[in-house]
Amino acid sequence: MEYHKIPHSSLEVSKICLGTMTFGEQNTESEAHDQLDFAFERGVNFIDTAEMYPVPPKQETQGLTETYIGNWLKKSGKRDKVTLATKVAGPRSLPYIRNDMALDRRHIHDAVETSLNRLQTDYIDLYQLHWPQRETNCFGQLNYTYSEDATGVTITDTLEALAELVNAGKIRHIGLSNETPWGVMSFLKLAEKHNLPRVISIQNPYNLLNRSFEVGLSEISHHEGVELLAYSPLAFGALSGKYLNGARPDGARCTLFERFSRYFNPQGIAATQAYIDIANKHGLDPAQMALAFINQRPFVASNIIGATNLGQLESNISSLDVTLSNDVLKDLELVGVTYSNPCP
Repeated sequence: MEYHKIPHSSLEVSKICLGTMTFGEQNTESEAHDQLDFAFERGVNFIDTAEMYPVPPKQETQGLTETYIGNWLKKSGKRDKVTLATKVAGPRSLPYIRNDMALDRRHIHDAVETSLNRLQTDYIDLYQLHWPQRETNCFGQLNYTYSEDATGVTITDTLEALAELVNAGKIRHIGLSNETPWGVMSFLKLAEKHNLPRVISIQNPYNLLNRSFEVGLSEISHHEGVELLAYSPLAFGALSGKYLNGARPDGARCTLFERFSRYFNPQGIAATQAYIDIANKHGLDPAQMALAFINQRPFVASNIIGATNLGQLESNISSLDVTLSNDVLKDLELVGVTYSNPCP
């Protein structure tokens, strides 16, 4: 395993992070614990979750992911050996989480307390805003359309609420998710101006079908040290090639949940086929090639992998053993130019 110290923090995390949003939906608690045991044995010390998980979100399962992880932490006694990241949900009509959700003091404090209880811990290493307070182009939206925020909750309000929890020792560091260049720079500027906690990371989608992070955010990562925790690195599994030619394998995420159509537009399918062809040309496993590409990017702090079985998990972690040659990288860039960000 490789490890990386996140700038402006005390966190040294494994280059592979275990994503857990299937725990409680596609994975039972026993299966979740098996994954956690296996990942930890392979050197993974970084676990990412969220109060909203599992996904797809629904009232009867919400919070199960954190509960499963908390039970594992208690059973294994490994809390002090792992870096634990979770997220507070932003504004959304999910009354079973909280009414009138917003990233204000009341909601953030309530969310942290609930997560701490489920996770059976006294502190969270990295606490992330799952999506912005304001309306913006995330979750597959390409173009930005301005919309007035009627709540009146400002970024400074959010930072002040988080500062109270940092000062209380309940969270160690803060991060963003599904954020834009304007958003990141605003958080940095206001934190410096008001002596509030500095964001240390950004968790956004990043994969061969969606390299939009490179357009503006990668420069911020370089100059400001706000590095990427890359989620959806296999584009819901599309980059493994298992969905090509209309295939829908039994039990696969995009077979079970038709709502996950983000990576299946005509351009995305054509690009996926081109990437699979490159893997075959160079004798590489397509999924490991896609993950290795992310592992080698200079602005990536950690690559958040997800799996529904131990075979997938082992293969994904083993992507660290794959180094893409210059010839492979050149071929990938050619496809990236031909199909530029087909699935933002």
